[in-house]
Amino acid sequence: MPLSDPQKIIADSGARFRVAAAGRRFGKTHIAVRELARAARLPSRVCWYVAPSYRMCRQIVWDKLKAKMISLNWVSKINESDLRIELRNGSIIALRGADNFDSLRGVGLDCLVMDETADIDERAFTEVLRPTLADREGRALFLGTPKGRNWFFDLYQRGQDPTEHSWESWSWTTADGGQVSEEEIESAKRDLDSRTFEQEFLASFVTHSGVIYYNFDRTSNIKEFTDQIPNDIYVGLDFNISPISAVVAARHGDTLHVFDEISIYGSNTDELIEEMRIRYPRQRIIVMPDPSGVARKTSAGGRTDITILENAGWTVKYRRSHPPVRDRINAVNSLLKNANDQVRLWIDPRCRKLIECLEKQTYKDGTQIPDKDSGFDHMNDALGYLGEYLFPIRKDQEEFEPLPWKMGTRAKKTF
Repeated sequence: MPLSDPQKIIADSGARFRVAAAGRRFGKTHIAVRELARAARLPSRVCWYVAPSYRMCRQIVWDKLKAKMISLNWVSKINESDLRIELRNGSIIALRGADNFDSLRGVGLDCLVMDETADIDERAFTEVLRPTLADREGRALFLGTPKGRNWFFDLYQRGQDPTEHSWESWSWTTADGGQVSEEEIESAKRDLDSRTFEQEFLASFVTHSGVIYYNFDRTSNIKEFTDQIPNDIYVGLDFNISPISAVVAARHGDTLHVFDEISIYGSNTDELIEEMRIRYPRQRIIVMPDPSGVARKTSAGGRTDITILENAGWTVKYRRSHPPVRDRINAVNSLLKNANDQVRLWIDPRCRKLIECLEKQTYKDGTQIPDKDSGFDHMNDALGYLGEYLFPIRKDQEEFEPLPWKMGTRAKKTF
């Protein structure tokens, strides 16, 4: 199996434990299949590939591994349901998910390949898989893209320690793999914020420190709005009775300037509309609300929040369903500062609540789940619906631009 120069360095290493942190599309699957084949070429070997889940094993490597073993004419038997290949020389290659890692106990391994290691519970290796290598003195290869400084980072650091003679580690970028064009990498650099790009494409172990909107910087992102309020104003809206939250922005090309915010406790959509009419009686209002408003009712009479906005004469645009939370967060972080250090989102200093929320909302400890107990989420969600709709990181979602409410809605693709 031909290897790129970085892959060859990994394969030729004599270290028992090897750690390769690599950017997306580097060719990790290729080196994983090659490693399993090389170990299994010797008789009576037991070789495992372990990914975060059974489904990922099947999606990532199963078909490629089967095709390679068949092409070599090594196969004696293939078990599709167990993701297991028995070879003519008595060796076994099996794929296993780490989501139920206690079930992996009791097997002696000659070769272990762990993929997407940063997404696997550390205990899967330290408590279960490491002992399986002991009696056979098996080797292990850890592959993955960094996810902050978790246990995968610790493994990488062991490989950098000159006193750890059985460990070696490397960090390779997406470009080093040679499978992704320079133009595509530059495109990703424009689309993604700097930390996401560094992590996903440069394989950097960046630290997010628990803050969700880590790209927000008062020096760069707070700027007084001195222009005349335009005829068209854009509103991000989070439906909630206490508080109902909205951000109001002007759009110039691919930039946004938030110049007002509304947060009303014990309120509803009708009162928000009334407040907006008082503040902006002559402007055309284009609103990107929480998609839950299709069914949610905060007023009497069976009216949904979306139909209330439509009947007020506002232009309403929203996704068929909630965009993933991660997509909204990434879109806002990219606007705050992308990987080219471009700032495309400014906030007027009078929007004190939004500024506080951007600075203080964090993830729940040890998770990637935003903390919603602190009260900093509503204004950020409103900004997220606006930013993700206008400047999505993913461009293959369906959007909705309602017709008059009695006629229903129509969907149109965005590309």
